[in-house]
Amino acid sequence: VQLVESGGGLVQPGGSLRLSCAASGFTFSRYHMSWYRQAPGKEREFVATITSGLGVTQYSDSVKGRFTISRDNGKNTIYLQMNSLKPEDTAMYYCYCSGGDYWGQGTQVTVSS
Repeated sequence: VQLVESGGGLVQPGGSLRLSCAASGFTFSRYHMSWYRQAPGKEREFVATITSGLGVTQYSDSVKGRFTISRDNGKNTIYLQMNSLKPEDTAMYYCYCSGGDYWGQGTQVTVSS
């Protein structure tokens, strides 16, 4: 099983980034998928989730209205579109599959001027 995140980087406040997480080694379409993040010195926190099947989404209050999670089952990939980024969004972002307790290695997002 592999979850490989990409798309992180340095962006100015108010900017946008799109993260991707490519999955392999399991039947991706059957599982709910999520994004988590961890800032330095803080615990890992939930960001967003998308269900299998209907693709119902849920977000943390801190990102609601700014971030959008989506999935492409044909490409075994989930995405996180992040708009109106703030310095407090700076963190390592992780892809997670709860059904198998699988984590990716993370991709760093830094929001700074």
